[in-house]
Amino acid sequence: MSRRKTERQLNLVICLLSTRRHLTAQEIRKTVQGYAEVETEQAFKRMFERDKRELRDSGIPVRVGTGDALSGEEGYRIVRGDYGLAEIELLPDEALVLGLAARAWRHAALGEAAANALFKLQAAGVPVDPEAAPGLTPAMRTDEPSFGPIWQAVRDRRPVLFDYRKPAQAVSERREVEPWGIVNLRGHWYVVGHDRVRGARRVFRLSRIRGQVRVLQDVPEVVVPEGVDLRSVAAAHRTEPERTASLRVRTDAAHGLRHRALRVVAGERDGRGGGWDVLTYPYFDTPDLVRQVAPFGSRAAVLEPDTAREAMDRHLAAIADREVSSEPPPEPVEEDAHASGRGPRSADRLRRLLMLVPYALGQDVRVSEVARHFGLSEKQVVSDLSLLWMCGLPGYTPGDLIEVDLDAAKETGEIIIGNAETLAQPLRLTADEAASLVVGLSLLEALPETEGLESGVLTRVGQKLRRAAGDAVGSLADSVQVRVEDDERLNRNRLICAEALESGRRLHLRHLSGYLDKVTERDVDPMGVVVQDGYTFVEGYCRLRRDVRLFRLDRVLEMSVLPYAAEVPEGVFRRDLSEGVLQRSERDTQVTIELEPAARWVTEDYVCESVTELSGGRVRAVLRTPAPAWVARLMLRLGPEGHLVAPRELAEEVRAEARRALAHYRTAENPDASVDTTVLPK
Repeated sequence: MSRRKTERQLNLVICLLSTRRHLTAQEIRKTVQGYAEVETEQAFKRMFERDKRELRDSGIPVRVGTGDALSGEEGYRIVRGDYGLAEIELLPDEALVLGLAARAWRHAALGEAAANALFKLQAAGVPVDPEAAPGLTPAMRTDEPSFGPIWQAVRDRRPVLFDYRKPAQAVSERREVEPWGIVNLRGHWYVVGHDRVRGARRVFRLSRIRGQVRVLQDVPEVVVPEGVDLRSVAAAHRTEPERTASLRVRTDAAHGLRHRALRVVAGERDGRGGGWDVLTYPYFDTPDLVRQVAPFGSRAAVLEPDTAREAMDRHLAAIADREVSSEPPPEPVEEDAHASGRGPRSADRLRRLLMLVPYALGQDVRVSEVARHFGLSEKQVVSDLSLLWMCGLPGYTPGDLIEVDLDAAKETGEIIIGNAETLAQPLRLTADEAASLVVGLSLLEALPETEGLESGVLTRVGQKLRRAAGDAVGSLADSVQVRVEDDERLNRNRLICAEALESGRRLHLRHLSGYLDKVTERDVDPMGVVVQDGYTFVEGYCRLRRDVRLFRLDRVLEMSVLPYAAEVPEGVFRRDLSEGVLQRSERDTQVTIELEPAARWVTEDYVCESVTELSGGRVRAVLRTPAPAWVARLMLRLGPEGHLVAPRELAEEVRAEARRALAHYRTAENPDASVDTTVLPK
């Protein structure tokens, strides 16, 4: 947006706010600075229509009425009651949870919308603090490129067109969907709606949408069925295991299987304490069981049923018999970026200025603070202020223009604005801004970590926010829902964490590594709780690693509060989670994997450096990991659906481990004797 255009539109807003009657287009052309120099009537009409549309898109309601009583010509004005943020009063605990709700989106697609909502509320004198309750860090991520246009379609009640590829499909299928809402379930975003191609209700995972999402505009609005429960529809895809298998696992191994087992029967031990245990293990179907057991290689085996043993034999043989090839020459990286259209628009320069004026009029504000909030340089903020200095009421004499002390802004960083009463009222919340806060509140409602809040505080804040936002939030907030998975063990761990944080005491925990088949004992000085994508982590200073670590609570097997005070060393701070919980490093091992269509889910569930399309729906993925043994386990799980191209040494280890695991199914007597577990790390 050019400087001249921003100046003209800001002058138009000031003019329409200050008038008591509807002004005709010709009156506006003569009155508002920026229109008079337009040479032709046709050019003026095009410019004025474009400006009106952009103001409305920015949440500024331009009303149409009778401008000339004699001719009946249309006129325009902005009614302050429509423009300004409605009064909202929050108690201290309500202000705290509203700041938390906004923080949930800090590193996600709606982060700017949530931050701008708080900015407007603060300008109105509402005491919200985005840094309140530092012990809890709620976070939602929206890495899927399709999130933005799908959110827009849900907001505007518009159907969408997109290409969708299921995990086992080689090619995408075109879908035309009437979206009813978006659901975050188990860390993934889904759109729920009516599939016009299938003529039925369907759920689509956003990470599986390929290419651009087209939002259909010139069609009737989508009608959402009454009473539809979005979370229940999305959750219906998950079924409970109906079968059980008998497994043998090495002592002190296969901890992931032990964690989910219905029953564990200890077997005999040798002189060194080693041996085998027998598990009763639930599973959905045979392929599911194979995928669960294979990653543990020779340290786990299926005893029964026989159909599963035969399937394990075929699965492992496909890995053991595969030739290990040299790393292929570099190819041009063709990102499988599911490039999409624009998502929810961020504040442009005009909206930034309309937010800044009431904020600066109500409190002491510095250039650095504004730059930090909007992600600008301080030079850009000063440039904005110099533009503001050129705008004001029609007439545009020194007494009509907004007063800005540019010298103070440049020399001391202080923002001093005067003669701007027309813009003193904070701009109302847009639908995106209001909905981002309401959805953030719904995430907090789902977290046991917020159970200590006063009863009903989240509900009260949501109701006050809806009243203040009016129709802006309405159905949109109800169409975006978050579901947090939990169980008895997880809830117990959450309560223990809360106790340790409140009392300032150290935690002891037994933690199952997400990378390795290994359980470690840790003493941790807790610093806070992080909730991201439906998973809860305790963040703290790990005495074993002498560094800050995050431990996912569903992987904590045992936890207790120790009778020692937590002592975080001086100079040690919580992690920067702007890039997510996963912390990558240049020291990580780079691996190259070729995936069959059925294994494309790997590129959805794990962060990849690049994804290259191959023939037949196959892809080549490059990723980094601090634990190569985790990649080995992944390849054992994938079997014939994945091929580890590089590094070659790791591919050789995977092949050798598959051969050792095959001995469980091809040795008639004493399978223990032929199995060596020393090569592949646990």
